[in-house]
Amino acid sequence: MGNEYDVQLIGNGDAGADGQVGETAKERTATHPVQWILQPRGGARHRGPRNFQHSVRDGIRLSEYADALGAHAAELWRIFPDGVARLWGATPTGQKGNAKAVALRERRVGDEMLFYADSKFIAKARILGLFRNRELARAVWGMDEEAGSTWEHIVALGDVVEFEVPAAPLLTELSITPPLRSLTLVRAADRVRAADALDAALNGSSGPSPAQSPNSGASAPRPGMVKDDLLRALDTLGTHTHKGKPSLHQPLSLLWAIGRLASGQGRVTSWDTFRAEVGTLLEDFGRPDSRATPEYPFWHLRGSGLWEVQGVTSEDFKPTPSALAKAGATAGFTREAARLLQRPLPRAEAIGLLCSRYLADVDQEALLERVGLLGYASASGHGAEEGDERNGEGSAGPVNRRTTEASRPDRDPRLVAKVKLLHRHSCQVCGIQLETRFGHYSEAAHIQGLGSPHDGPDELSNLLCLCPNHHVQFDRLAIYIDEDWVVRRSRDGEAVGPLTRQTDHRIDQERVRYHRGLCGRPAPAPAPAAAESPEGQEKGFR
Repeated sequence: MGNEYDVQLIGNGDAGADGQVGETAKERTATHPVQWILQPRGGARHRGPRNFQHSVRDGIRLSEYADALGAHAAELWRIFPDGVARLWGATPTGQKGNAKAVALRERRVGDEMLFYADSKFIAKARILGLFRNRELARAVWGMDEEAGSTWEHIVALGDVVEFEVPAAPLLTELSITPPLRSLTLVRAADRVRAADALDAALNGSSGPSPAQSPNSGASAPRPGMVKDDLLRALDTLGTHTHKGKPSLHQPLSLLWAIGRLASGQGRVTSWDTFRAEVGTLLEDFGRPDSRATPEYPFWHLRGSGLWEVQGVTSEDFKPTPSALAKAGATAGFTREAARLLQRPLPRAEAIGLLCSRYLADVDQEALLERVGLLGYASASGHGAEEGDERNGEGSAGPVNRRTTEASRPDRDPRLVAKVKLLHRHSCQVCGIQLETRFGHYSEAAHIQGLGSPHDGPDELSNLLCLCPNHHVQFDRLAIYIDEDWVVRRSRDGEAVGPLTRQTDHRIDQERVRYHRGLCGRPAPAPAPAAAESPEGQEKGFR
């Protein structure tokens, strides 16, 4: 199962050694930047393809391994409430300083694993739990006779998405000489730097072949779905109306499901979990005069082309709560929709579209916090320093101090100073130049925020020079920049004015597109590069 090479999983040795078991992916990503784990699947000689099919693609039923779960039973049932666990493992090492030992110490819940086979990356998944269980490993995978051991360092995986992309471009970007011969840790900073290479490869991926995508009786995913298909489906949901107003059941359910994907949970969930969590969500955020009926979106979201229901085979099935429970029904995003929603830009655009199109009258900040997507309520995201220059109303004397531990993006003050100098402290939106006693004041705003989940780069091309008012509006998604570099209001699209640009300040169009998506204003992918504009700048890049 991967020991064709020196396979190493990135993480601690024993369960709970660093407090990871019991920590959710959501809690992990809020405090630790996400790392990549490049995992060779291994060849047929070491049962790599068979084990991947058995415990990752299909998943194991916890009830069938009850005797081997041991002390980890409660934790595994917590992570996989539907009883189907997706697991991968690594054999132990007797050394302390080799790459494998280091990897086993440094993996973390919330990290992303990329599976490698036959010179390609074939899947990615989120680490939901870490533990060591020899008996369970033997029961699931048997023994590696050559090594005389089993794959007892186990990771619990969620959000498994299969694809096929050539590995060489990403490995080259990471300064790794192909082929990948051992499981390798990619630090968070290197992951951010190389993320564009993976996105570029995924944008051209074919996705898993039908033979690799068993649906267990579910409706087949839409083949070749692209981002525009996803957004079009979200924009045209078949919501029913009540007293002249569209129901919020479907958009609320989809937002909840996106939150599950973002936190590393699986794309499909049981009816019991859906009823409990979405039912209370509908009660708290649905229309006051609308009854909470979670069975409606659970079943009827199939009409969107983004959703599938599993476990129901009868054509005349009536989706009552009792019937869904009796059938053991599960539901969630199709594989193709889930694959798209794993990418930063489509996910941001989908969240922004759902909020602006259907949920304008809802307390969106409270809603996004409830479903685990609070970072999408602002352009800066979690843990960013965007507000450090904008202190609120203070007290008359020294304020109390408290000691805290936090992980925050490390901003380069030289870039902040440079963007302000280039624009002479003039706001790029309104042109105002705030005068102070000793000079002028402006603020540097990241277009794609540095905080989670945006994870934008700290680069000059990702910065704007703004006055405090427009910085707040830009960060709180009240204004956006359209494809023609006109600043517009998010609520109605009304023009505020053209964005002021300087020849020496290149602005990355991809970061602008990302912010525009957060504002609920997604746009189709840009056309091929046009000729230079009259200003001598490539349209969309300066």
